[in-house]
Amino acid sequence: MAPIQFGTDGWRAVIADQFTFANVARMAQATSEFWSRNPVPGTDRKIVVGYDRRFLSDQFAQVAAGVFAGNGFQVVLTPVPTPTPAVSFAVKQLRAVGGVMITASHNPPIFNGFKLKSHFGGSSSAAECQGVEKLLDATIPKIGHRPSAIINVDVRPAHFAAIKRLVDFKLIAKSRLCVAHDALFGVGAGVFESLLAKTSCKVTTLNGQHDILFGGICPEPLPKNYVLGGAQLRRNPHDICLVTDGDADRIGAMDGRGGPLTNQQVIALLLHHLVRNRGGRGVVTKTFNTTAMVDKMCAAWNLPLTEVGIGFRFIAPELMKPGALFGAEESGSIGFANHIPERDGLAAGLFLLEMLAMEKKSVNRLWAKLEKEFGPHRYARHDAHYPLEKRAALMASLQANPPRNLLRSKLARLDARDGVKFVAADATWLMLRGSGTEPVLRVYAEAKTDDGVQRLLKQGLALLKR
Repeated sequence: MAPIQFGTDGWRAVIADQFTFANVARMAQATSEFWSRNPVPGTDRKIVVGYDRRFLSDQFAQVAAGVFAGNGFQVVLTPVPTPTPAVSFAVKQLRAVGGVMITASHNPPIFNGFKLKSHFGGSSSAAECQGVEKLLDATIPKIGHRPSAIINVDVRPAHFAAIKRLVDFKLIAKSRLCVAHDALFGVGAGVFESLLAKTSCKVTTLNGQHDILFGGICPEPLPKNYVLGGAQLRRNPHDICLVTDGDADRIGAMDGRGGPLTNQQVIALLLHHLVRNRGGRGVVTKTFNTTAMVDKMCAAWNLPLTEVGIGFRFIAPELMKPGALFGAEESGSIGFANHIPERDGLAAGLFLLEMLAMEKKSVNRLWAKLEKEFGPHRYARHDAHYPLEKRAALMASLQANPPRNLLRSKLARLDARDGVKFVAADATWLMLRGSGTEPVLRVYAEAKTDDGVQRLLKQGLALLKR
């Protein structure tokens, strides 16, 4: 049988190639074996299974549920496509031993995936994923036939109620905000309409229809994917446009007229809101490919900052520690203390609306104020196709032969925790890193000007070709 390997937070593969019913059953059996051998005190022998809008996701979820039932677990199966954070919240709320989400998140439409969620309501650790991998094909899949072993439960309402409690929802409700939500054809479609129903806010959902091809884009909150939504906003302006990815665990945004905000801007704005408007204090955690503006903000406000490797599974443990405040990574994955230790694009969206309701200023004015205080920060990312088998040699070459300068600023340090990051003396930086789920090499860059960022990206692509 073909080997199955986890990426950053689960297994993803091309539908009908590696991602097949047979392989999903193999993975569910290995997961069953792992949770049977590693019971968690205080949990029930219960597994939550959810799925997104991708091709055959509902049927893949049914296969997984059948295998879990065959192994003696009580299965809570969502009856409709469901946001990943709602599944994670249900795992914790229902005291389940774990959960599985059938989704490939932001990947291209030809992919699907099998995400593992642990009992605490967040992505499973690398050790847990490796434990499941080791049990692959230890036994053949067992299919359950007891109807009572699988129950259909809509887990969304409990999650929606929980994220409304995180914010001053009464303030949002009376704010009269005109909100757009670009769902990128994912499971977030209609959520903000539902959350803000019977309030003074007006909500318009963009790109909310169920389209397994995602309108020809990747459902990832990046400015290059905002063309369809941006055009609609230019014709019909709003106060802000929230953007969620395919499974609604990531957040992006546009201004009310379709001008894209980078995920780095969203992260900085949310940190500003949590600290200055809500009086939040505590440890901030970020991945080391996230904007350096977070470092400056934490230094100015005397907040402890923890920098971790790439992947939200490294942030989740930090959010569970006493004194945590906020965690974020470059991709728009953002988590909050006193909630599940999971990225939650829907919760982040409500915090952005709370910020606008409190400050009564446009998102562009708020960002301009932050840049005036902490200096200009321009950030960009380019994804290049790159064969997986050549990646290790490239990374070794980059470490052995780093560039001497970045935009005429002398190289100050090199960080090779995950990929290779070059940091110049003036804090300008360039990073090359392979995707954990695709044959893609990502080039990240941050500088003081848009022109500087583009020049850094070109330098990074030149290094890749070298």
